[in-house]
Amino acid sequence: MLLVEDDDGDAVLVTALLDEVGATVDVTRARTVRDAVGLLPGFDCVLLDLGLPDASGLDGLRRILEQAGQAAVLVLTGHDDEERGIQALAVGAQDYLVKGQVDGSLLLRGIRYAVERRRAEDTHRQLREERLLAQETARLERGLLPTPLLTEQSPRLTSRYRPGQRRMQLGGDFFDAVTGPDGSLHVVIGDVCGHGPDEAALGVCLRIAWRALVLAGQADDQVLSTLQELLIHERHREGIFTTLCMATVAADQSSAAVYLAGHPSPILIDDAGPRPLPRDRAGLPLGVLTEAKWTALELALEPGWSLLLYTDGLIEGRTGVGHERLNVEGLVDLVAVCHRDGLVGELLTAVERNTVGQPDDDLAVVLLQDSR
Repeated sequence: MLLVEDDDGDAVLVTALLDEVGATVDVTRARTVRDAVGLLPGFDCVLLDLGLPDASGLDGLRRILEQAGQAAVLVLTGHDDEERGIQALAVGAQDYLVKGQVDGSLLLRGIRYAVERRRAEDTHRQLREERLLAQETARLERGLLPTPLLTEQSPRLTSRYRPGQRRMQLGGDFFDAVTGPDGSLHVVIGDVCGHGPDEAALGVCLRIAWRALVLAGQADDQVLSTLQELLIHERHREGIFTTLCMATVAADQSSAAVYLAGHPSPILIDDAGPRPLPRDRAGLPLGVLTEAKWTALELALEPGWSLLLYTDGLIEGRTGVGHERLNVEGLVDLVAVCHRDGLVGELLTAVERNTVGQPDDDLAVVLLQDSR
């Protein structure tokens, strides 16, 4: 406990009262508010006399509270100044005691009460902050992971999202799917670099903009250019970039156009087995080079096809062999042993089984399957 008391007699009385009841309290004394501020924080409790030479009124209490950290603050008032003790509670003190009306038991009980009340206040505040943060995270999650706009004729779509171990630092992984006026299915999956509310908010912005551009009928190659322009204007600092994969499946589900902007290669699954799409047409991530261009990879889709899109959180887990990661090749091997029905659930289980530790990064997975 830090005792802030300029009167030698009162200081001796406080220590005597604590000794009287056998209290195991380590007391450090400061004679002025200035001396006390130099010693803080680092105490469980501060016992503060409101009548100090370098503080008037409740000014000393305010200065102590600013530096007290997690310490409880208990004030001492004169016999004829109890009203100021009540005012001290309103300012932020945990309790007050009146000089001359305190014995050892009451003093010890007051100290313990103040410390426990302070801890309860801290716990309540932390719970409230965590609840508010969880609510904000949930709102951002809904923005990042919307309800796809599909029709009965659309390819089957299965999606999963899993946060990394930094649960309260939501990342910028996002995905969306929209059916165009001609019946084609447009799908996007992306990942804003970094973690936190700013990155998540930017992911929401890009996802909503993508949906609006697709519904407005903008050509696929122009959508990426527009998203890059938006990213550059909306990002909160230089250097923020976004990897992105965009696919358009024709209405008859026999072909697709895939754009890669620095994103991991999707995995095509058909009778020939799973394999990553070639990266010869892959472009830079959004936000790296303003003059960047992206070219579509045209795919012919055989009956019974599946196309797996994902963010890099799925493939960055360590396999336990040194620093080796699962990577795309390891993911393809896992896909090969999963059943087509229930593939996403089996695959996530297989990834967890074949990697060590909890995933640091968020991951998003979208599986498109032939519905003909």
